[in-house]
Amino acid sequence: MLSCRQQISRLLLVRKASTQARVQTAGYVEVQEERGSLLKYPQVWLRDNCQCAECFHTATRARKSHWERGPLNTQVSQVTYNQDKKQLEILWQDKHKSAFDMRWLRERDFGEAARKRYLEEVYKPSAQLWGKSEFEAVRREFQYQDVIQQDAELKHWLEALAVQGFAILKGAPNDVDVAKHLAQRIGYIKRTTYGDVFEVKSKPNAGNYAYLMTPLPLHTDMPYYEYKAGINILHTLVQSESSGGANTLTDGFNVASQLRKRHPQDFELLRSVPVNWFDIGHDGDASKPFHSLWRAPVICLDVDGGFARINQNTTKRDSRFSVSLEQAVSWYAAYDKFLEIAQSEAVEFKTQAGDVFVFNNLRMLHGRTAYEDAPGNKRHLVGAYVDWDIIYSKLRTLKFPNAKD
Repeated sequence: MLSCRQQISRLLLVRKASTQARVQTAGYVEVQEERGSLLKYPQVWLRDNCQCAECFHTATRARKSHWERGPLNTQVSQVTYNQDKKQLEILWQDKHKSAFDMRWLRERDFGEAARKRYLEEVYKPSAQLWGKSEFEAVRREFQYQDVIQQDAELKHWLEALAVQGFAILKGAPNDVDVAKHLAQRIGYIKRTTYGDVFEVKSKPNAGNYAYLMTPLPLHTDMPYYEYKAGINILHTLVQSESSGGANTLTDGFNVASQLRKRHPQDFELLRSVPVNWFDIGHDGDASKPFHSLWRAPVICLDVDGGFARINQNTTKRDSRFSVSLEQAVSWYAAYDKFLEIAQSEAVEFKTQAGDVFVFNNLRMLHGRTAYEDAPGNKRHLVGAYVDWDIIYSKLRTLKFPNAKD
């Protein structure tokens, strides 16, 4: 006949790692589930995340603020599994009690698979890098009205922007507020020195290179902003009837990836050497003057070593280069290699009236071929920006509408 302890262990074995054990197991609580999964949690993490009313404010999903220092020295006295409630119950040495639902614990498993799943499914979808030969395979098109009216299509569109880095909406009305409506459909428009929305068309006494009819080289917008615009929404109201005016596009993350594999020394220079990006002037006669500056490398990585942001804009790269003489010379050679790859991987397509071209401005290099306006045909685009913080937030609310924590 099995003892009571043996019967419980057939369902779930919970044990506190002995303080006498080896260093790598000290200070943990292990949960061996019936199906074979072994879950392990630091004692200090369990105490830090106690869900009781004394420690946690459920309505605001926040720890209560009376812990000015972490519970580093509080140890587990007893740990049991409540089969009826499906909870891990802990009695601490200071007599405090904690209870954790097993579903809640599984979602916070410290194992590699659970961490990877959270980062890719909840935090941010993984980017799908692509080159010129993959362009048609990754190109996604959506109907404007479907994105405006259907949450499912809005989710698919935002996922395409996060994964492939761009998408095209078809069938937008001849309305100067289309870009603004799309931004508001996501959440909040990003206001810049160029306003809530901006117009891209040839202008006399142009204050920005984009307002000329000359070729616009591959670039990202606003590298001179510390908080650079996340996506660019470009609605084509009137397209040029000349042979020019086509969009050009390159996946900057793919360019950086190729550079890292094929030319690691050049990659390291573009990852580490800060460049001065600037924008000085005003947008229109009535606008306030601006003087924007930001120093950042061409290739910026995130905390996990992945690609976070590409800065490239030849027209907005300052002549002041605040690095050593030797670094400057080496940097130019690396920069030339980056642009060579970017241009070799660039694709070209031409939007038509009613198309909305939307792309990740932290990732994609975009440009335009030269064009000519004519009487009765003046190329006219209207654009707007939205930050990725807002986009990811909206995407999560669409993916997890009933999320409680």
